[in-house]
Amino acid sequence: MANDETILDQLKKEIPVDEEESIVLNGNSSVGLVIVDVVNGFCTVGSGNMAPTKHNEQISIMVDETAKLAREFCNRKWPVFALLDSHHPDIPENPYPPHCIIGTEESELVPALKWLESESCVTLRRKDCINGFVGSMEKDGSNVFVDWVKEKQIKVIVVVGICTDICVFDFVATTLSARNHSVLPPLEDVVVYSRGCATFDLPVHVAKDIKGAQAHPQELMHHVGLYMAKGRGAKVVSEISFET
Repeated sequence: MANDETILDQLKKEIPVDEEESIVLNGNSSVGLVIVDVVNGFCTVGSGNMAPTKHNEQISIMVDETAKLAREFCNRKWPVFALLDSHHPDIPENPYPPHCIIGTEESELVPALKWLESESCVTLRRKDCINGFVGSMEKDGSNVFVDWVKEKQIKVIVVVGICTDICVFDFVATTLSARNHSVLPPLEDVVVYSRGCATFDLPVHVAKDIKGAQAHPQELMHHVGLYMAKGRGAKVVSEISFET
């Protein structure tokens, strides 16, 4: 563990994220919340191939912070867009094992967020791929997420969810690219809330005994995900507050 911590400390020195301490949101910000894949299959102990096998502090904090943010947004009737990883059993998502199969509890929101299904300000979108932006595309070429941004006239989105370096990052990077190419008016800023994000843990000593698996140390890859998101132009913050 000491060696892992040394490596992580060295990484943070070499590629610092330099998070902004906080951001204050108010009703004039035209702000929306995007929740990425906070479903049982990624967050609830024992709920499938990609779920934690025991209590995981980073994931637990992410779920709590996401629930708090979502409650605040819904109380203010601000728009929320929730992506739910939902795969068809006959369409694998390499290199990952089967997970979050549609129609199972794995693809459902965690208990702490189940109430979102009955909120009028919430848009739910099931996706069958890593990238939620791509997963929001319809057969006719339209995009549910793009339409949501335009319809709600959203200038700032706050992004939370799992996994920091995979689904969250892919969504953030694509959204920023779309913004840069005027695909997402009037979107201006993408904010990633670090405490509202988490990733999975697969230490090297475990991965070496799983055929085809890549090591995925949680704290290190969480940091890398935040670093990459900031490198694409996202604002990474460690605290979010609301103007009263």
